[in-house]
Amino acid sequence: MGARAISAVLATAALLALPGRAGAAPPAPAPGAVMLPVSPAASAPAPAAPRAARPTLGCLISPERVADVGSPVVGVVSEIPVDNGTLVQAGQPLVVLRSDVEQAGLHAAQARSAIEADVYAAKANLMLAHQRHARAVELLGEGFVSAQAVEQARTERDVADQKLQQARGQQEVSQQELRVVQAQLGQRTVRSPFRGVVVERFVNAGERVEDKPLLRLAMLDPLRVEIVMPASRWGSVAVNHTLSVVPELPGAVSMPAKVTHVDKIIDAASNTFRVRLALPNPGNRLPAGARCKVDEPGLSATSLSTRGSL
Repeated sequence: MGARAISAVLATAALLALPGRAGAAPPAPAPGAVMLPVSPAASAPAPAAPRAARPTLGCLISPERVADVGSPVVGVVSEIPVDNGTLVQAGQPLVVLRSDVEQAGLHAAQARSAIEADVYAAKANLMLAHQRHARAVELLGEGFVSAQAVEQARTERDVADQKLQQARGQQEVSQQELRVVQAQLGQRTVRSPFRGVVVERFVNAGERVEDKPLLRLAMLDPLRVEIVMPASRWGSVAVNHTLSVVPELPGAVSMPAKVTHVDKIIDAASNTFRVRLALPNPGNRLPAGARCKVDEPGLSATSLSTRGSL
């Protein structure tokens, strides 16, 4: 390269180094000047460091309780006042079985328990026996009757007292029989064991039920959140701790959930343990079965690599 070409290159570099010329276009090279190649990496700005993702653990939202409700007795379905998706309260009727025989037995038991004639008759007989005994004692003092007559009157009085006790006992037995018939009639109506939602209905009116479930219920308030945590997090979560749960649903926001159970045993195969949380769900706004994320600031990236799957 000649001295003239080298001078042109140096002049161009000096112009680029002047203040305020950083954004200006470079001047045209002088005739005969040779342009040295510039590395793209030297001119491009350095890329920003990737933002560290916040550690989370996968979890599953499930019903707090699920029950397949059945009938304790054999019968034929008469009425089903609920359907899939119906909100039910504890004690609400779910399935009604035919109860013609039980209704008739209830009426008979009510009639028997209402009868008090035997008690009234025994009371009257006892009162008369007391009067006879008292009169016999008076006549014995006056010498008109013997001691044997007084003894007989006393015996009749005792027998009348026992008959009154027997009548009262029979009335109590009738009351107990009425309660038994009422309980048998109550078994013909299947009621909800807790507040929840009817998930599935297995029978229809007119079907005979024996040992199969009639309905499936699920409790959706609160919901149960189950997390599989790595063994490296053992001891970091305890009962009554509060964690933030984010359901994987459109528009879902972080919600607080309280820890209700922590496994006491670590699974050796996966090196994990389970944690259970209670997530309030007023109005059943969240559905069960959705997956979620638990955002805990104390988690480390190394512990996430060993987490298990639900």
